[in-house]
Amino acid sequence: MPEVHFTLRWPDGAEERCYSPSTAIKRHLDAGKTYPLDELLDRVRTGLSEASDRVAAKYGFACSSAMDQLARIEARARAFEGGEDASVLCTRIEG
Repeated sequence: MPEVHFTLRWPDGAEERCYSPSTAIKRHLDAGKTYPLDELLDRVRTGLSEASDRVAAKYGFACSSAMDQLARIEARARAFEGGEDASVLCTRIEG
């Protein structure tokens, strides 16, 4: 299963390289697009859950790395909740 890395630029300018175990995330994020924080979280939750489900269908177990990545993104996002310009840029998608 081809893995994918995607990079997010948070409202404070910091960039984070993220992991997905499959290309499913590509249906939910576009490189170069900025998302309001809540929308980004919805898209990442859906995409990484789909990716984990694809791993489960193929190998018989969910992908803990996808769920760990989701937890890290959700934790990082909490720092920006309620912020005036709480939007996140997906700078690139590789894979």
